[in-house]
Amino acid sequence: MRFVIALPFVWLGIFFLLPFALVLAIALGTNSPDSVPPVELGASLKNFALLFTDDLYVSAWFTSLRIAAISTLGALLLGYPMAYAIACAAPERRPLLLMLVVLPFWTSFLIRVYAWMGLLDENGLLNQFLRWSGIAADPGTILGTEWAILLGIVYAYLPFMVLPLYATLEKLDAGLLEAAADLGATPFKAFLTITLPLSAPGIVAGCLLVFIPSVGEFVIPDLLGGTRTLMIGKVLWDEFFTNADWPLASAVAISLLVLLVGPIMLFQRHQARSLERH
Repeated sequence: MRFVIALPFVWLGIFFLLPFALVLAIALGTNSPDSVPPVELGASLKNFALLFTDDLYVSAWFTSLRIAAISTLGALLLGYPMAYAIACAAPERRPLLLMLVVLPFWTSFLIRVYAWMGLLDENGLLNQFLRWSGIAADPGTILGTEWAILLGIVYAYLPFMVLPLYATLEKLDAGLLEAAADLGATPFKAFLTITLPLSAPGIVAGCLLVFIPSVGEFVIPDLLGGTRTLMIGKVLWDEFFTNADWPLASAVAISLLVLLVGPIMLFQRHQARSLERH
């Protein structure tokens, strides 16, 4: 029994705490291009200070948080009606509808992003349709703009919003809505006072599942956003592979991890309080 209990802690120690300690040690060092690896270990905090004092990195932080927040809101506005419709569908139709939600995961993530490049390019399908329909003679291109990044993130992470919302909405007691209707509440008022508050755990879980990976997203901003939108994931890639500045790249990774631990802890506290109330 002790072995079974200890096994997950050993797993976390080897595959999480040990790599974290190595990355932290590198982040506290200084860049040494002439050595292999290019790191001189030490106990300096200058890399962390640079991330929050240099305008380039501060701008990347705010851009990442802003895009992640807008993308999460967009995924919520699209995902909630989808999850609600699936939860209200006939039981025999729900498996098919859920399969349609997760169907994009059957295709490579990179291929799906490249598909969006073909859609949003200047000569892509979207612009061809706009020209053919006469809506816009010269619509320009969305590719390479922040709009393309937002579209790509919402599309890529929408299932992560729908699934926890559906899991919450599917468990709601329909008798509560019937009781509200008997008491004279309109469907919209019943939704605001009953369905929406009771689905709060699913909303929080879905928002975290979308927001957390969106902050550190690299592939979508790099392929759809080009060089005009700098996010922290791109900064991490450039510092590690282009500038070969391992200490600064490690400081970016550690700071990103610490930044995202806060929302996770808040969610766990919220879940614990919900369980205590029930």
